[in-house]
Amino acid sequence: MSSYDCLIIGAGVIGLACASRLARSGQRVLVVEEERWIGPHTSSRSSEVIHAGIYYPPGSLKARLCVEGRDLLYRWCADHHVEHRRIGKLLVAVSSAEIAALDTLQKNAQQSGVDSLQEVGAAQLRQMEPAVSGVAALLSMDTGIIDSHAYLLSLLGDAQRHGADLALETRVERLQYDGKDWLVEGESCGELFSVDVQRVINAAGLFSSQIASCIDGLEAHHVPKTQWCRGRYFSYSGNSPFTRLIYPMPEVNTAGLGVHATIDMGGQVRFGPDVAWTDIVDYQVEECLRGEFAVAIERYFPGIDPQRLTPGYCGIRPKISGPGQPAEDFLIQGSQTHGLPGLVNLYGIESPGLTASLAIADNVARIID
Repeated sequence: MSSYDCLIIGAGVIGLACASRLARSGQRVLVVEEERWIGPHTSSRSSEVIHAGIYYPPGSLKARLCVEGRDLLYRWCADHHVEHRRIGKLLVAVSSAEIAALDTLQKNAQQSGVDSLQEVGAAQLRQMEPAVSGVAALLSMDTGIIDSHAYLLSLLGDAQRHGADLALETRVERLQYDGKDWLVEGESCGELFSVDVQRVINAAGLFSSQIASCIDGLEAHHVPKTQWCRGRYFSYSGNSPFTRLIYPMPEVNTAGLGVHATIDMGGQVRFGPDVAWTDIVDYQVEECLRGEFAVAIERYFPGIDPQRLTPGYCGIRPKISGPGQPAEDFLIQGSQTHGLPGLVNLYGIESPGLTASLAIADNVARIID
């Protein structure tokens, strides 16, 4: 392979956003991806929601980078003709017992710099979304939807226009720092390869910890265990009963936000994701889950017809917290943490990773320069 300034491992939204950012700054960038296409895992298997920044602990990377990234992403979509809509979201309290949780979310959002939430009473909620049952809600007009596949292509196109290269079916097996450069070795399309680079960004998502274990000299205590959490979705056939995204209150002591209703760019409603821990990459959606989903959805959508629910798709969240543990923040490690120059490892980049992707890329660029 030719000489490069920077190697990026992983061609999901984070890797490609970093490639675009660094290529624009004049660096010669190579992106490697083990699969046969870009964004094969978490990046193309999400709710495709542009998040406002409501849920995350104030001061956390998730909170800050979500708010920064949200604005950058809306601007990117407009500038690069990526289909998106600022459709809005309703966070619904289905009973008076949940109003306190709704108030807590509003205060959390304000502390994170989200000041656009609007309070919605029961009568107004019925007028806005007649199919939704609830006693109060918050309206977030900064929440939107995006064509994630078009976004991935736009990032790749921008990176390539600025000189970046992409190598698919390319697996990294060893990384070694010689005091000046990084020697990266692996296999590409069935042939061995090696390349010398000054900088390495590990944006491998589900496999970031696995890649980190291949880095000579990286002490084990700097490598968290990445745990995989499946999130399955059911599609809802026929016309959409909603005009906005509908979110229940987050479930207590779980790894998700509850089974919520999202709408894709074609107007199709889908419900999800649920929470199912796994140790294998499995994207099946079992039809037997229909009843379980229907029960969760019926709380805020009492008119649901379970027969209109059909298995949709599944994504896997790369978490660095396990079952029953509090959610961890994004973990972005540079040389100031692990002591290896020119290396950035990204762990636990789950939701709101897509929303925050451009802000994460800016953050990585500052760390690695």
